[in-house]
Amino acid sequence: MPKIKIDGSEIEVENGTTLLQACEIAGAEVPRFCYHERLSIAGNCRMCLVEVKGTPKPQASCAMSVNDLRPGPNGEPPEVFTRTPQVKKAREGVMEFLLINHPLDCPICDQGGECDLQDQAMAYGIDRNRFHENKRAVEDKYIGPLVKTSMNRCIQCTRCVRFTTEVGGVEDLGAIGRGEDMEITTYLERAMTSELQGNVIDLCPVGALTSKPYEFKARPWELRKTETIDVMDAVGSNIRVDARGREVMRILPRSNDDVNEEWITDKSRFVWDGLKSQRLDRPYIREMGKLRPATWNEAFARIAEQIKATAPDRIGVLMGDLNSVEEMYSLKTLATQLGIGNVDCRQDGSPLGEAGGRAGYIFNPGIAGIERADAILLIGTNPRMEAAVLNARIRKAWRNRAVPIGVIGEHADLTYRYSYLGAGPDTLVELVEGRGDFIEKLKNAKAPLIIVGAGAISRPDGKAVLANAAKLAQACGAIKDGWNGFAVLHTAAARVGGLDICALPAQGGRSTREILAGASSGDIDFVYLLGADEIDMASLGRAFVVYQGTHGDAGAHRADVILPGAAYTEKSGTFVNTEGRAQLAYRAAFPPGEAREDWAILRALSELLGKKLPWDSLDQLRAELYKVAPHLARINQLVPADAAGLQELADRAGAMASDAFHSPVRDFYLTNPITRASFTMAECSALRHRTRLQAAE
Repeated sequence: MPKIKIDGSEIEVENGTTLLQACEIAGAEVPRFCYHERLSIAGNCRMCLVEVKGTPKPQASCAMSVNDLRPGPNGEPPEVFTRTPQVKKAREGVMEFLLINHPLDCPICDQGGECDLQDQAMAYGIDRNRFHENKRAVEDKYIGPLVKTSMNRCIQCTRCVRFTTEVGGVEDLGAIGRGEDMEITTYLERAMTSELQGNVIDLCPVGALTSKPYEFKARPWELRKTETIDVMDAVGSNIRVDARGREVMRILPRSNDDVNEEWITDKSRFVWDGLKSQRLDRPYIREMGKLRPATWNEAFARIAEQIKATAPDRIGVLMGDLNSVEEMYSLKTLATQLGIGNVDCRQDGSPLGEAGGRAGYIFNPGIAGIERADAILLIGTNPRMEAAVLNARIRKAWRNRAVPIGVIGEHADLTYRYSYLGAGPDTLVELVEGRGDFIEKLKNAKAPLIIVGAGAISRPDGKAVLANAAKLAQACGAIKDGWNGFAVLHTAAARVGGLDICALPAQGGRSTREILAGASSGDIDFVYLLGADEIDMASLGRAFVVYQGTHGDAGAHRADVILPGAAYTEKSGTFVNTEGRAQLAYRAAFPPGEAREDWAILRALSELLGKKLPWDSLDQLRAELYKVAPHLARINQLVPADAAGLQELADRAGAMASDAFHSPVRDFYLTNPITRASFTMAECSALRHRTRLQAAE
């Protein structure tokens, strides 16, 4: 490995390391605007200039490798200086040029207080300006309802262009013109189409691209910042929620290389306005066909009356997609104490958790493991719609290593090239039997990856599809020492956590489909919905329905009793992502009105039912939870599952239908009660729908 001296300190770095990276390793600060460690090198801004011994002019440290430097005359390591008068003068000159056309918008700019240009002008700029010409004016561009443009402030760092092209996989943004006339635009001034477009707001080092929904809402120093977990999909992206008083003002990503790197989806970033719309803030009871406000005691008494009058085998319990593990464990424990066996956390009706152990329902190689895979097969999933951040990982593997990708299911735009193998189970059978060209690519790969989506396993023949996918994983060598390439991609943040605590039908109990069928036929008289809004409410028939949730969505419209719960930003809880990683979410704001945290609601209800849950605090609840599922105590760690259980999964028999696989996510922006209450998400959904209609014409 090459050696190099940075400001007199000698260090050893890996081949290919840039001077900027070497300086950071040595602890020397180098300013930059265009450079970003997750994007390609552009070398536009020249702010990262350093002095290289033996070179007459300053060098752009982001674009020069340590391997490009020659040793001294006697073999001494090359030397780089970051604090010499030459470097100081060069940086001042670059900053002076950057500020020539930059408007004095700081008092009204949403980037104020978080602006790289402000910070670096203070640290590396000078206190005067030698240019007196008029500043250029650039017309603002329309690039959609999410990102606001103030292109007078743009310094042409091209971070946004590189992100949309390289990470987002869509060529929405580009540059036109040259020199002083250069502009960043969408060419035809149409909305960007990437589900990750909001990340350009974080990447922009000035105030040229800012959040349109957040425009003029707050200043960063007014906000209370809470690090927590996103629940808009099953990736478990690390986020920061900024709140003022009781109101969430914005949501930003946190860096986690093992999960979401530093990206989040637009749904995760902009859904915050849905947290205050259509909220349930008090209990309700249905009387004479209409809901009326009630007290907690009235609501609990009505529920207790119905439960005590109903046989346990005629009661069903369904859990939704946004629940934390703590509240699901509370409800499951209460149901067990009441003798209720009809419990299911699989709102989509999948057969997960019935065989194969934990390895049968998690993303076994881990999200970061996608970058190890050298052949990928997608079965019944559209990861761009179901987990856009994870889809960016797949694109990253495809871009960096030309990984072959095959798809069985929808023929959709996934932002990377792939081999379309077929639409449904017939193609899967061909691969299991060793037919087709792609099976050879899987067998020849050192780390093949089989990704099975909810579109394949939430069907009535899901058991057979899952079994055949496991057989294929075994046949192509995806399951071996040091690598388990069998991966289930979930769409619900609550699913893996519910399966981990075995929130499943007891012996002889009914699954989701059977509970709904029973309610429709009159065999089920009472249904408890814990945030379950994605089921067919018409199937509940004449059953008495209790809905515990956050929004006036489908479940609340059907309910006979409504118990207002707390949204994911308003409670502390554990969420387990699709790879089985347990992560803690923390309360960033308080629930509205009389709404309460869900585990506390269930604890209070249990006392009235005479089956008091054995905990009085969240810590006591977690202590009991960790006895049942010890791996949940290993926060932020990826706990491997025993791959031996997949043999049981592969041995299951069953016939598959010939219907094509379809992703369960038909509208990326409207997938749960919070998104459906969001004006921003509704606007994005309508825009995409109009765009598709125009394209079809």
